[in-house]
Amino acid sequence: MTGAVGRPRFCPQWLELRERADDAARVPELLRPLRDRLAAAPAPERFGGTGGLVIRDLGCGTGAMGRWLAVRLPGPQHWVLQDHDEVLLARAAGRIPSTAADGRPVTVTTLQADLAGLTAADLAGTSLVTASALLDLLTRDELETVAAACTGAGCPALLALSVTGRVELTPADPLDAALSAAFNAHQRRSDGGRRRLGPDAVAAATEAFTRRGARVVSRPSAWRLGGPECALAERWLRGWVGAAREARPELAAAADGYLRRRLDACAAGELGVTVHHVDLLALPAPAGVPGPRSG
Repeated sequence: MTGAVGRPRFCPQWLELRERADDAARVPELLRPLRDRLAAAPAPERFGGTGGLVIRDLGCGTGAMGRWLAVRLPGPQHWVLQDHDEVLLARAAGRIPSTAADGRPVTVTTLQADLAGLTAADLAGTSLVTASALLDLLTRDELETVAAACTGAGCPALLALSVTGRVELTPADPLDAALSAAFNAHQRRSDGGRRRLGPDAVAAATEAFTRRGARVVSRPSAWRLGGPECALAERWLRGWVGAAREARPELAAAADGYLRRRLDACAAGELGVTVHHVDLLALPAPAGVPGPRSG
């Protein structure tokens, strides 16, 4: 989700289908530096001064990030689920775990809102910003807005599952490279005056946060599809090939045969798909503390 009014809406069934693969791909390793930072946060950054956390999940979708993360962080938590889609917000609100890693309470509110106007003032008192499968859907200006708000508020950001543009399918097919390039062009397309970052998002986010004095840690978080994830692999294949065809119509005839071959292999349990993503943790200096000089 982009969290912006007028942006494409995502089917809840698609988000739920991908959740198991998302959870398997997320990087628990990033939670250690995150927990260290949250534990060291000054009391004003904590929910109600009780030692709890305020976590804002941007483009929350059906709440998958909250379901994964809430039970991995200790202490009372208050999640602010932000999305532009009221249907997804309604689904997400009732599905966040009610207790944290140590059994302390987790509470939830929802916010139907855009990202375009996000400011550091909006994040005052926020302990952590999260997002999942979001960055590649943003424009450069939208990404800069998020980075400026987080660093201005001294708020760390855990930004998961951003596509890198790299896909591996086994066994290989001569059309793999052409379709991958076409899909990446589709991801970078201009739509309604917005040019999405697509696979350039990880590099752009790293630069935007680092330029503002944040320390950025990133780790690979690949989807590995096939076998028990055959239904997701099939759905992903149809979307991947369809987007490639849209970007390069001259590939249409060849792409039809390619899709049939790949779907047959998937149904036979003979197809492996790795879709590369990156999880990124940005750790700005706490509000009021100068960060390291960049540049």
